[in-house]
Amino acid sequence: MAKIIDGKAIAKDIHGEIADEVRSLSEKYGKVPGLAVVIVGTRKDSQSYVRMKRKACAEVGIKSFDIDLPEDVSEDEVIATVHQLNANPDVHGILVQLPLPKHINEEKVLSEISIEKDVDGFHPLNIGKLAMKGRDPLFTPCTPKGCLELLSRSGISVRGKRAVVVGRSNIVGLPVALLLLKADATVTIVHSRTPDSEKIIQEADIVIAAAGQAMMIKGDWLKPGAAVIDVGTNSVDDPSRKTGYRLVGDVDFESASKVAGWLTPVPGGVGPMTVAMLLKNTLDGAKLKISQ
Repeated sequence: MAKIIDGKAIAKDIHGEIADEVRSLSEKYGKVPGLAVVIVGTRKDSQSYVRMKRKACAEVGIKSFDIDLPEDVSEDEVIATVHQLNANPDVHGILVQLPLPKHINEEKVLSEISIEKDVDGFHPLNIGKLAMKGRDPLFTPCTPKGCLELLSRSGISVRGKRAVVVGRSNIVGLPVALLLLKADATVTIVHSRTPDSEKIIQEADIVIAAAGQAMMIKGDWLKPGAAVIDVGTNSVDDPSRKTGYRLVGDVDFESASKVAGWLTPVPGGVGPMTVAMLLKNTLDGAKLKISQ
């Protein structure tokens, strides 16, 4: 049976490490890191994510700047808000919760965030540096960074391993492939147009599943002993639950757990790490500025 990688427990350890560093900054400089979380509109899932991020900030001593804008706010007003936060020396990280309403150009808004406060790691300059040998971005995207941290803290070496990333999104698939490459893995990206994807996945020592397809990867798709990081969060009907649904990953947990060497659960695997890495990026951004 696979060893289950407990993302909640690892994230809790990281929160403790961050809280210690925040206390140390406060004692030494009289300042703490600040994270501005901008949300537009009233989408329930977005509000839930934002609450979680703001609560996590409070737990580790990071100051949260809460910016709640109405659904019908203009694109210019959102950009003006970003500019104000760029200019605020107490804000070390800016996060604009996606998706934005359809009348607002997400790419345009995100590109206005100062690279020095891009704690989501999606600025083209950050992604560009991630893609270049010998260069390091100021910030790395949180979910991919969390995936690598899970491997590292579980004692799983990446160097020289065959890694397969399932999915090629800008948010997870592409950056996690670049991170694995930086860590000296041999990387293949499998996507919706890849023939024989099952066969390619079977050769992987490390599988990062980020395709957004519920329970797509079965146990017999895996190499025995492989490390499997499941990024997927999909809801499937479950009449036995009060909500009428349950969350599952991109990996069929039951069959995969009989083959894999390591496996993350959904929920409780990658999810908590994404928030932990957001806090870590904010702390790192603050350390650059506060100590200057």
